[in-house]
Amino acid sequence: MSGMGSGVLAVQTGIPDSSIAAGASMGCARLSAVELALLQQYGRRRVLHAGDVLFRRGDAGTSMFIIISGAIGLDFCQDMPSKQLGAHDFFGELGLLIEHHLRSSDARATEETVLQEVSHADFQRLIDLDPEMVLFFLRRTLSRVVSSEQRLVDQLSRRNQELETALGNLYNANDELHQTRELVYCDDLTGLSNRRALTLYLQKAHRAGDGPQGLLLIDCDDFKGLNDSQGHLAGDHALQSVGRVLSSVASRDDIACRLGGDEFCVLLHRADEARLARAAEFVLEAVRGLVAYPGAAPGACSVSIGLVLIEAGRPWNSIYSRADRALYGAKRRGGNRACWSRR
Repeated sequence: MSGMGSGVLAVQTGIPDSSIAAGASMGCARLSAVELALLQQYGRRRVLHAGDVLFRRGDAGTSMFIIISGAIGLDFCQDMPSKQLGAHDFFGELGLLIEHHLRSSDARATEETVLQEVSHADFQRLIDLDPEMVLFFLRRTLSRVVSSEQRLVDQLSRRNQELETALGNLYNANDELHQTRELVYCDDLTGLSNRRALTLYLQKAHRAGDGPQGLLLIDCDDFKGLNDSQGHLAGDHALQSVGRVLSSVASRDDIACRLGGDEFCVLLHRADEARLARAAEFVLEAVRGLVAYPGAAPGACSVSIGLVLIEAGRPWNSIYSRADRALYGAKRRGGNRACWSRR
């Protein structure tokens, strides 16, 4: 039987210490009178005062403990409730059975407590002395381990389901936040940025010290006449058509914006006179193509554009005013063209 005991003591496994699981459905942590009488013959007595720590979670365990009198509190990780043990309860038995087993709880005396500490060598002598009793004790202990492990699996399964639910809620909240952001910063008719998004863009550029270098201020020609003659749905179609053209002009670092009504702008992050002129010509030609396209849906109209090269440090109101004067210069010349503000 001593050979069997050596084999048992050499077992290595990842099963949690049964003594720290929150309760057990098969077998209890309390010794029978026969077991207690036998085990008290071995090991050494330990006296703890209230508040004394016997071991901490993560300490290597090599002993089992029996409470002769008093009480021990086992404090587990945050996910498990603590446990209170009293007289004739035992705990830490996997310290005997598993080599270098790591404790899974803090053990602290909650009152004046007397313990019997049974070491690995003590338990080996018990195996030689009364193998039948030890075998019964091991069966009961392993029963508690299996029961505790099953509860842990169930708990982790529930936790996984809770995490999946929380993750799903987080994804939904993120989608709702994204949709809300789009509503706040997007023009719902054209899909372009709105004035709020333009303000945010300018604020970020100011903080970064790297503002846009070119501005196109765009206005539809005779938009009121289009609405009056063909109706507001035709007017909406015209605005949407212009919006699609402008969105194709703006790159990732630029911004195309509907300022309100039939007024739009495009801010180019990197621009010189040649690039700004090319962008304006692209917009004019694309819109002219929509107007001249055979069988085009009602609502196409030409546009006028004011162009400004932006000087670093100039306030937005000043830049906008210059572009606005250039825009109305284009309208006074009959529209369907671009004019520069070079001052």
